[in-house]
Amino acid sequence: MGFMDWNEKLATGVKECDDQHKKLVSLVNDLYDAMKQGKGKEVLDKMLDELVKYAGYHFTTEETLMTKYGYPASELSAHKREHEAFKSKIKEFLDKKAKGEVTLTVEVMTFLKDWLVKHIMGTDKKYGPFLVERMKK
Repeated sequence: MGFMDWNEKLATGVKECDDQHKKLVSLVNDLYDAMKQGKGKEVLDKMLDELVKYAGYHFTTEETLMTKYGYPASELSAHKREHEAFKSKIKEFLDKKAKGEVTLTVEVMTFLKDWLVKHIMGTDKKYGPFLVERMKK
């Protein structure tokens, strides 16, 4: 059992997004394992950078699909705001980390896990049925 486990409750029904969610879960677990094993700063920084870049790629995928298939504008805007809030929080952490003010801790990892689960179970699950139906047409 990993720090964060994928299960079907997290599935949106949109294969591309679910595959990307699984990858994000895997990246969070890899980063957590490396942190717990005491891997060096360079390794952790590289892994955190990969996680942040992949999250950005995933957010773009979701937003592109929602736009392409006519997801309601108000819901899309709210979804984008959640993505922006996450990116802002991570940027704030990375800036503080670069200044030596914070390090990668269990609390940071818990934030990543909790945010991802809450976002998938809440906001992402909303688009699932809509996109699945629209993508059939």
